[in-house]
Amino acid sequence: MSVLALTTAAVLLVASPGATSSADADRIAANGGFLLGHAHRCGIQTERVVRAGQLVRELILAAAADTRAQEDATSRFAQFFLATAVPDQGDSKLIPSCQTVASEFEKLERHRVAGTGSNAATGRSANRGFRLGDGE
Repeated sequence: MSVLALTTAAVLLVASPGATSSADADRIAANGGFLLGHAHRCGIQTERVVRAGQLVRELILAAAADTRAQEDATSRFAQFFLATAVPDQGDSKLIPSCQTVASEFEKLERHRVAGTGSNAATGRSANRGFRLGDGE
């Protein structure tokens, strides 16, 4: 079999709609819990963390194949959030800088849920202009 045929087969397997699995929901949960836990640790406003958490929840719901996968991913999110929100001081884990966390958190906040014209997790309309209270 040629390299082109193998590459094509690999791309089709990865890109197929049926390939979505609980692994996707678990990855979203782990990454979201890690980021939001560190955002909490770094003092990002609780309201913003909660809104971002709602967005992560919507992404988990979209990626999970069934109710069991949703529950597993939600549990994984909680584990990562709790582990990173208050890290052990004596532990030798690498902890990201708050500057890096804030930058990545802002990228997540800019994410828009597709299909509605609004950010369903935060209640913000994509068409609404900037207001002075936005982002606080």
